[in-house]
Amino acid sequence: TSDEIDGECTTPMNEEKTQGLSGETGNCKIGDYMTPSAFITMGTNGLWVGKFETGNKSITNESNSILNKNDSTKVQIKPNVYSWRGIQVANAYLTSYNYKREYDSHMMKNTEWGVVAYLQHSKYGSALRVRINNNAAYITGYAAIREGVDIQKTSLKEDGTYTKNYKNPLSQVASTTGNYSGIYDMNGGATEYVMGVMLNKSNTRPLSGKNNIYNSGFNGVYAEGGSLTTGVAFPETKYYDCYVYNDSNNMYIRGIMGDATKELGGFGKNNISSWYENKVLLTISSSPWFVRGSRSSSDLDVGIFTSNAFWGNNYSLNTFRIVLAIK
Repeated sequence: TSDEIDGECTTPMNEEKTQGLSGETGNCKIGDYMTPSAFITMGTNGLWVGKFETGNKSITNESNSILNKNDSTKVQIKPNVYSWRGIQVANAYLTSYNYKREYDSHMMKNTEWGVVAYLQHSKYGSALRVRINNNAAYITGYAAIREGVDIQKTSLKEDGTYTKNYKNPLSQVASTTGNYSGIYDMNGGATEYVMGVMLNKSNTRPLSGKNNIYNSGFNGVYAEGGSLTTGVAFPETKYYDCYVYNDSNNMYIRGIMGDATKELGGFGKNNISSWYENKVLLTISSSPWFVRGSRSSSDLDVGIFTSNAFWGNNYSLNTFRIVLAIK
């Protein structure tokens, strides 16, 4: 209620799409502040973010946790459950959208992931490296006992030698706040598809995926240029972030202000950023969809600021997260 900052600079927004567009630059003076575009596009002052990777009530073990279907009635967001993996982006989006319409539920956008990452890095979060969920059975809420790649499978709710379950206080290092109040599974577990997609060459329409086999399930354009006429229609633009077309690896100017990719330079060898030495890769035409957060078997160069790109198909190691925009 008493903001000591004098001014606010304009958040870069694309008027036609009523949202941020990658490649636009902010023009903040030192001491001014910028509202993340995630809040503007959703018309809210706050977002409720799924505390864990999304689960499914019908999943009873690791072997049946891969489900490529749209079913909002089976959603569960809880610790010590198997992550719902192997789902196309379109099915993840529909499941999220239909989950709690009264609260404008939707699949997490890349800019919304960025908001959580920056809050974690600030005085309102742990401001420490978020420990990886190294449970190789993809169970939510787990944490490695140390930095590194000591991956291990356990049964539900059971500790391992190298991994501790949510109810064990040692798991709190995997929270964005360093305690039970925070958000989990944002480093490790399964990688998470987010609603951030590259546009076609004319920057007028989203790409669907690599080709007609490895596509997102949305009715769009193949990464190779062919038209995809079947599938789910792309949603209202406020539900996804747009990234300008790029067909090379010279990509670090193309993020959206606040998505926790654009601002992460000095990039070193193997695309390692200066933020917790997390690896940062952006979308390219052959892999137009963003994934965030790494997975259980990843190395030390991953974390909450990690980004990568994928086709959008029902890849077995990818999951998703749900966000509510309560007005």
